[in-house]
Amino acid sequence: MSVKTESSLYKVMTERKSVRVYDPNFKISKEEIEEMLKLATTAPSSSNLQSWNFIVIQDQEVKKELRAIANNQAQVEQSSAIIAVLGNVDAYKNVEKIYTQNVEAGYMDEAIKERTIANTYAMYPNAPVEARMNIAAYDAGLVSMQLMLIAKERGYDTIPMGGFDKAKFAERFDLPEHLFPIVLIAVGKAAAPAFGTTRLPLEEVTRFI
Repeated sequence: MSVKTESSLYKVMTERKSVRVYDPNFKISKEEIEEMLKLATTAPSSSNLQSWNFIVIQDQEVKKELRAIANNQAQVEQSSAIIAVLGNVDAYKNVEKIYTQNVEAGYMDEAIKERTIANTYAMYPNAPVEARMNIAAYDAGLVSMQLMLIAKERGYDTIPMGGFDKAKFAERFDLPEHLFPIVLIAVGKAAAPAFGTTRLPLEEVTRFI
């Protein structure tokens, strides 16, 4: 059965584009950004460890500094805010808090909680840092896409940016060792339309077995 593609979800998905020119006078409130982030964090994550952190940059002078770190991309300075998505290689340390909340919410019992905590501590601390970074980067992709769709549904525009000096970012924002920058997301109101884009034919990228 074919799904109707005029649904609001499909409309948001197809209308979301990577916008590079923003209205510098348009502002989104801190409260609304918090709402969008809270919704975005309903995204799935490995073992539900939610290995993401965020830095929301709204201060104009700080955005000017960040623009120099981000290859002089104008949208860094022009957009309403830059949301830096960070990965947490020590996210497993939150497992007891997360699964205790799950029990309190009635989503699982104590036995499942204790088993999950034990399995997490048996696996994650012994995994190489690179493996934990890969997990965090994957989770960051999920939460970032969800954030961009939420923003579009509210009438805002976004662009994800991986092209920035991550070492300089970590230094400027005094990141502890367990956090590392993954992507910057500009969010605001478009001042010029995004470029149209095409996609490769599905048969070139898909195999049914």
